[in-house]
Amino acid sequence: MTDMPRERLLHHGPAALSTMELMALLIGHGTTGRSAADIARSVLERFPSLTDLAARDVSELRSINGMGAAKAATICAALELAHRIQAEPFKARPVITSPAILARLMAPRLRHQRTESFHVLLMNTANQVVRDVTVSEGSLNSVLIHPREVFRLAIAENAAAVILVHNHPSGNTEPSKEDMAITRQLVDAGRIVDIRVLDHVIIGGDEFTSLAERNLI
Repeated sequence: MTDMPRERLLHHGPAALSTMELMALLIGHGTTGRSAADIARSVLERFPSLTDLAARDVSELRSINGMGAAKAATICAALELAHRIQAEPFKARPVITSPAILARLMAPRLRHQRTESFHVLLMNTANQVVRDVTVSEGSLNSVLIHPREVFRLAIAENAAAVILVHNHPSGNTEPSKEDMAITRQLVDAGRIVDIRVLDHVIIGGDEFTSLAERNLI
């Protein structure tokens, strides 16, 4: 039973669950022929960015097969609560001065996840995290993100720099060819829009690798 999302949440906390699993818990029950996880997957396929999803209303969510008024209202309410929690005082924003500090901040959220998720931390000039955005989640192919996704968010938030973070569920923190290719692509795009990529940190369990420390950025 510990493999079920609710049981894993009870044992390891909500950070151990993927976005799809968290959304499936919010949805609660599926419909005939579709589980709650199936409906959650459809929502995330329709709105791959949680920022985009948060901007949608109940009627747009209800257009998804299996998503009734109650499920749609629950998701909208949860996203609005999350948005209000993010509106914390400026002084409460974490300051990132090293990859180790970043790993301590992110590892509890990522160490138990069974799928890869790619996060972008939007930074200000004081090395504070302005916002943490999940831009991709799922299999290897789905985490090959495009610079447009990253820098559209950074420009909207007037970020001075970004830090890239993703997890390797296998626990192996060695960067793959795809990891390095994505990093180079994002660094080059950042130079064009004058938003620096400070680091790309790969987390596997309690271990991490900083591509900046390895001179790959």
